[in-house]
Amino acid sequence: MSSPLSGRRLWFAGIGGAGLSGYAVLARAWGADVRGWDPVETPYLEHVRAAGIDVDVSPEPDPPGGWEAVVSTAYRDRVEGRSRAELLAELVAARDAIVVAGAHGKTTTAAMIAFVLDRLGLDPAYVIGGDVPQLGGNAGAGSGWLVVEGDESDRTIAALRPRIAVVTNVDLDHHSEFASRAEVQALFDEWLAEVPAVIREPEPVQLELAVPGVHNRRNAAAALAALEAAGVARADAEPVLTTFAGVGRRLERRGEVGGVAVYDDYAHNPAKVEAAVAALHETAPGRVLVLFQPHLPSRTRHVARELGAALAGADAVAVADVYAAREQQLDGVDGRTVVQALLDVRPGMPVAWTPDPVDGARFLAGRARPGDVVATVGAGDVDAVVPRLLEELA
Repeated sequence: MSSPLSGRRLWFAGIGGAGLSGYAVLARAWGADVRGWDPVETPYLEHVRAAGIDVDVSPEPDPPGGWEAVVSTAYRDRVEGRSRAELLAELVAARDAIVVAGAHGKTTTAAMIAFVLDRLGLDPAYVIGGDVPQLGGNAGAGSGWLVVEGDESDRTIAALRPRIAVVTNVDLDHHSEFASRAEVQALFDEWLAEVPAVIREPEPVQLELAVPGVHNRRNAAAALAALEAAGVARADAEPVLTTFAGVGRRLERRGEVGGVAVYDDYAHNPAKVEAAVAALHETAPGRVLVLFQPHLPSRTRHVARELGAALAGADAVAVADVYAAREQQLDGVDGRTVVQALLDVRPGMPVAWTPDPVDGARFLAGRARPGDVVATVGAGDVDAVVPRLLEELA
């Protein structure tokens, strides 16, 4: 295998993130000396350290002299250096690549493509924004196709030049960057004009998949179309794809207590939440109870009403406070706006405003009965209460 980064010394600021951790592992495999920093321990650092990469976990970054800094978007105000998007463009340019983009489903679709290529012995490289247990992590450095996620949130996807592009869907998800869905569409159109093969929003497949939901059947259709464009016969890909078991935090089954199944899902915008709730109804005969944590004040301010409508498909809901992530909290924007929107759609529904997710777990556990599903839903840290939820159900 070629080593396109041989002789480079790369230091990653924010190396514990879902994306940058994968870039670091791939850069190391492609010949670079790699080190990194993160302010907190994250699950992805296990894969980073397993690749032989030294990590400094400390409150403040200390960039080493003589190393190229690659900086996560979250730390651009604390560290000078190249953006993670610039490095990704370099990685994509170094190999025949498949880039998967879209507001919903890109992590799962990219994982499906990489999984099929791997199981068919085609030795892919991949960088995926979530842990794929069947692949042993979120990054791999094979000699075949490079499969990556593209990110429209900061418009940097326009710099990527893959052989094959997949757009799972177009939606307004990043309200601090885009003023309208039409603006998002224009960005994708600009990008796709430079790509030889384009796959867009195919109809759901009719295969029996190991992952539930119409949205996953749609993801599978996009994955199969991309694989065909890469030279993989559909007849070879389909039986492998039916054994794909999913990505961490995407309808991930976390346990069962007293006949109540517990799931966790990363859904954070209305379309994803609606799809997750619908898929959860497919998994069990009973009711669906959801602990939802809104993500980003800007998103919550703009789509609280739509989030309420999406959650109305559940049978009981607890709403935690907004997970601010990279943003500042906004006056008058918190989880209560989602609660009110939900009650406007379904008056009398069992709904609780529980700023602390632990209280939400307790509220739902007290209402669950055998055959039900309880799910933590959101892109923040709501998954951290799953162990407490399992305890409350016991």
